[in-house]
Amino acid sequence: MEAWRILATVLLAVPGLVGVAIVMALARDRTGRPGTVAVAGLVASTALAVACVLTLTVLSVPVTWALAGGVALMVSVAALVS
Repeated sequence: MEAWRILATVLLAVPGLVGVAIVMALARDRTGRPGTVAVAGLVASTALAVACVLTLTVLSVPVTWALAGGVALMVSVAALVS
């Protein structure tokens, strides 16, 4: 496995975990029900895991870096807004 794939996956996973926490907090604020928060966290973490696996295995270089940069940008904006 190439080193750039590992680096891109780490740069995707770290802000992605923060993004999962933000999604769960927004679900708690909007609904207040623990079941909805758990489902939102499960969906967000599953999507992050699939993106990380695809980044490690099959995605091309531009798509990988665009995905990592896009997630970092979206989480940064969401953290600033909330």
